[in-house]
Parts: sequence; C-alpha cells; structure tokens
Amino acid sequence: MNLIEQVRIAGVVGAGGGGFPTYVKISSKADVLIANGAECEPLLHKDAAVMENFAQYLVRGMQLSMEAIGAKEGFVGIKGKNKNAIEVVKSACKGLPIKVFILGDYYPAGDEFDLVYTITGRLIPPGGIPIQVGVVVNNVETLMNIAKAEQGIPVIKKTLTVTGAVKNPCTVTVPVGITYRDCIEIAGGLTMDNAVLFIGGMMMGQVTDDFDTPVTKTSTGVVVLPRNHIVSQCRLLPRQSMAKIGKSACDQCRYCTELCPRFLLGYQVEPHQVMRSLAFTATGEDHWNQFAALCCSCGLCTLFACPEGLFPKETCDNAKDQIKKMGVKLSFNKDIKPHPLREGRRVPVKKLIKKLDVEGYNVPAPYIGEVNKVKRINLLLKQAAGVPNKPLVKVGDRVKEGQQVGEIPNGSLGAVVHSPIDGVVVSVDSEKICIEK
Repeated sequence: MNLIEQVRIAGVVGAGGGGFPTYVKISSKADVLIANGAECEPLLHKDAAVMENFAQYLVRGMQLSMEAIGAKEGFVGIKGKNKNAIEVVKSACKGLPIKVFILGDYYPAGDEFDLVYTITGRLIPPGGIPIQVGVVVNNVETLMNIAKAEQGIPVIKKTLTVTGAVKNPCTVTVPVGITYRDCIEIAGGLTMDNAVLFIGGMMMGQVTDDFDTPVTKTSTGVVVLPRNHIVSQCRLLPRQSMAKIGKSACDQCRYCTELCPRFLLGYQVEPHQVMRSLAFTATGEDHWNQFAALCCSCGLCTLFACPEGLFPKETCDNAKDQIKKMGVKLSFNKDIKPHPLREGRRVPVKKLIKKLDVEGYNVPAPYIGEVNKVKRINLLLKQAAGVPNKPLVKVGDRVKEGQQVGEIPNGSLGAVVHSPIDGVVVSVDSEKICIEK
C-alpha cells in the first residue's frame, strides 16, 4: 500500500483549521514542502507542543511527504520565541534537506499566502493555492499524523490548548469527539460563570456557549472568556447589527485596509471599500463587493485596526457569502507587488494581545500529555472539507479503538472517521455517531 492510500485510510486532514484531506495534497507535485508551525492565534500553544514533543514524527512525516510530492527542499516555519521547539526540530532535521525557518512574532504569520511568500519569495496567484507556485503547505500536526498513518495509526487523537478563564491552562492530547466541557474539566474548570468559548481562537475561531461542542480533527484549542469581555461582546453581536453600525459610523479612514496582510502582499483586498458598500444598500440586505473576495478572514481589521470598533471582517464575510451564492465570476489583477511598507506594518502579537485586553490570560499552557478518561464521545461525520461520512455502524454495535466507523462515497472528497475508544454505539444520526465506553 502506498503512502497516499495509507493517509486516506487513516483519515488525515489539515490539523491547523482548514481540514482539507491530506491524501489529495500529497498526490500533487511540488519542489518545496512547508511545515506550518507559526501558530499565530493569541494564547494558543498547540503547534509548539507538537514540535517539542513529537519532532521525530513531524520530520518523518516531512520526509514521506517530500518523497511523495517530489520536493527537494523542506522548511519548518517556527516563530523565534519558541526556542525549545526550534532546538528540538533542528536536532531532528540533522543531515536531512529540511531547514528551520525562523518567523517573527506577528499576526497572521500562519496565513498560507504570507507564509509561502516569507519563506520562498513566491506569490500565490489571486484566488489560488500554494501548489500553483510549486509549494505544499501542511500543519505540523498533519505531518505528524502522516508519519503515524505509515504505521497504520488513524487520526483518533487531537492535541489542543485549553486556556483563558480556566484554573489550569494547559495543552493536552485527547480523543477526537470529547466535548469542550470535558476539556475544561481537564484544565481544572472555569474561574467564573457565564463563559463563552472561542473554539480555534479569538481571531478566527467559532464563538459559542455550547460546552458540549465536540472536539474534531481540526481543533487547535479553546479560549474561554467572560461573556461581558470586549472580545465576546464584539464577536457575539448579530451580523445585521454589525451592518447597521458600520453603515452609520464608518468614516472611510482606511486603517482596515492599510493593515490588511493580504493588501500588504499586493492583493486586491480593501475592507474599507467593502464597508463603503454598506452606505449604498438597504441595511441588512445582501450585498457583495469584489474587494472582499480575497480576504483571508484573519479578523485583524475588526479586532485591531478599526479605531471605531466596527466590523470590516464580518462585512467581508457577508460579501464573500453573497459572491458564492450568486455565482459571481471575478477577475483580479495578476501583477502582484508587495507593499513597500509591509514589514513595518506587521502587527506584533504582544500588541494584539494588549488591544484584545487578554494580557491577564497570556500565561503558559504546558503540555500535560494524553488524557483518555472519557465515558462518551460524539464523533462528527463531517470533519473535513468535502462530504460527510456515511455511518458503517448502527446502535448497539461494539467498536474497537481505531476501528473505521464511517466511509466517504467513491469519487467524493472527504476524510473517513474512526472510533477513538472501545465502546458501544448508543446513537447514530446524519451528523454524528455517539459511542460510550
């Protein structure tokens, strides 16, 4: 069995948030492989923990991937502040065509467009992907999982950070399907009532107060904040209210655009122009603007750049949704030239943490290893780009840890799921399989 089939059967997906099935990526041909360990979401430390504790797996995954795609060079992008990770990975790379590339502590260093340009000097075409410039990018945990797939080990565990308003912030490896309620208990419980969860981080993550949301293969961490925190209030505001406020208050100062990382790379992303479109539409109605199409939704414009506390990122999200819904075909300037002030306009994570008013939560979240004390898991049938799994089990079936319990229809994009525990199937529906020990 070749590596591509091993990775497909193991259900490996992008572990940094995107969730693209990895067997597709390593079926491509490229001359450069980049391991993304930038981890720029404030307060999260998952990637650093993976590199520090599983460097041999990471490097083995890179070797296998480079062979598969035909790459001659490999780079591991790590922020200079993660000194332990740098030391461990450098040691694991000795004698191999893999180098550690030191990144600055700015946001969003992990954006693929920014990372590819920073490391290789290549600019991905507008609306394109790294393979178009001969590069494959994978998260460091994804590469670790590729090495495990070679050994026949499926993706049934997830490393993530649990931090914010919890008693013992930590980074931990847990079974896929465990709830965030269980994760918070592992971190000692909450330090306050009426909390909100930022699953995947404050900038780009999902905001919810549903503590029973299950961990998936793409989970990177959870930041717990009080509901009355400024970031919680901002992210929880209804989209229609955001549009009304933006329509009445935006004075076209351009700060959102001038600090946009994609604009600074030379792409046609101008959030202030998208905000301008609010003034020419009936409030709350759907609208679109082509200057939103290449936005990476990093949230910097909303949570850092805007001096009036408005919502350019969310306005761009709405416009992108409408562009997709309407099937609008856009054309972009292909003559991309990075802004001459790009380096000087990068946003240091320390300044971002201060602006977000979470300095009190900026504490270590040490890796505490694996925790498998879980009685029930909720295994989502869709945990990757593409179509959901079709269940292979029914209520009452006994399953073993690592057993495949879902399948992707032939010819469809997706990633199969496996049971993370020994147990009994207690329920199956169109969204999830519940298994109890």
